[in-house]
Amino acid sequence: MDSAFVPRNNIEEAILLLMILLRKISLRRIEWDPSILNHLSFALSISGDMRSLATRIEELLPGIINRKERYYLLALCYHGAGEDQVALNLLRKLLSSGEDPNCVPALLMASQLCGEKPDLAEEGIGFAQRALECLDGGCDQLDGTVNFLLGVSLSTQSKLEVAEFERATRRSQALQALQSAAISTGMKEPNILYHLSLECAEQRKLDAALYYAKSLLKLEDDSNVKGWLLIARILSAQKRFGDAETVINAALEQTGKWDQGELMRTKAKLQIAQGQLKSAMETYTQLLAVFQVQSKTLVTGRKFRKDCANPPRSLELDVWHDLAFVFIKLSQWHDAEICLSKSKAISAYSATRCHAYGVIYEKKGLFKEALQAFRRAWDIDPNHVPSLISIALVLRRLGGQFAVIRNFLMAARQLDRMNASAWYNLGLLHISEGTQSAKLEAAECLQVAYLLEETTPVEPFR
Repeated sequence: MDSAFVPRNNIEEAILLLMILLRKISLRRIEWDPSILNHLSFALSISGDMRSLATRIEELLPGIINRKERYYLLALCYHGAGEDQVALNLLRKLLSSGEDPNCVPALLMASQLCGEKPDLAEEGIGFAQRALECLDGGCDQLDGTVNFLLGVSLSTQSKLEVAEFERATRRSQALQALQSAAISTGMKEPNILYHLSLECAEQRKLDAALYYAKSLLKLEDDSNVKGWLLIARILSAQKRFGDAETVINAALEQTGKWDQGELMRTKAKLQIAQGQLKSAMETYTQLLAVFQVQSKTLVTGRKFRKDCANPPRSLELDVWHDLAFVFIKLSQWHDAEICLSKSKAISAYSATRCHAYGVIYEKKGLFKEALQAFRRAWDIDPNHVPSLISIALVLRRLGGQFAVIRNFLMAARQLDRMNASAWYNLGLLHISEGTQSAKLEAAECLQVAYLLEETTPVEPFR
């Protein structure tokens, strides 16, 4: 009797009763009633236990529910439980030629799961295109959703293309799909407007990006933090730093203290861009104080949203790194190292921290030590673009081989086509070759670097 489960509230009691009924169905003591599973799905959904719901569905005897419906329900459950790969595998089974290859809800969900993952983006494009063929213009709202998912997948895939022509084609297709999605939904879907603005910004169509970002904010009554941040970043790319800071200040007035982290960090970066290093340090200090209070006063059981790209601990790590680089600018090495030691207490392995130590060594003229630090950063994160560029620059200073230096810069450029520093240093490297063809390549690289530098935001748009 001591081990008996006692429900703590009405929801737990409802779940218990519904699970008992499902068990009786499995034992064939009562007849199947779809409403039992519907009610249990709702109860477990609001309690956040989608994994248990998946288990209950898997325990149902074959034939109780349609196999195709079973695949789709299980995919929803595993997606809700954060097991996206399992969900995607179930959807692949459902969408195979032997099952239901034209199931639009499954195609939409599969495209969504693939869309923002670089290794799955091509598959996401395929799912979205199949959904469009199935719909054939029958519903504007669904057309808008499919075009949105197609645009997201195309945008992700464009970043992986090696050939410039293929990359430009994918980017053009992504923008076209997102614009079609916005039109189909009457410019009333915030998520579509956000991604459309983001795509325009990344393609440096800054006026259009600003228009869509403002439309998003207006649609959501100035309550979308992501919208405020995007507007500020677009304005910073237009070198309107004062206007961007005004936007951030307005956003800070509209949001609660707990949601101000990214806004305050962006404000500090805008102050750095304007040469106001003392003000930036004060902003970072205020933000760190908020983190300290937050860590002490968070209510037990509070969970951060799944869509929160930078939960507090991760954001605190970034802030310590930002502050370290401010002190490096001021040649205050000891203060910078204190900040980096604070970051190490949060995360033992950080490419950004190793890179910062490398910059300190480089500023002191200790180039071999700097190279070791940059290589450690590269070991931690092979895709850390600043470290790739720094390795190339230090190798060049130390008389490294031209081909090796070029490979590092080419790798950095491939990972981040919008990195002005990668283009600029590649241009300088080509100049050092001295040949006519190299000079032409250098001119192209330097021109691109200049254009990118003129439109680079204080923080990445995405």
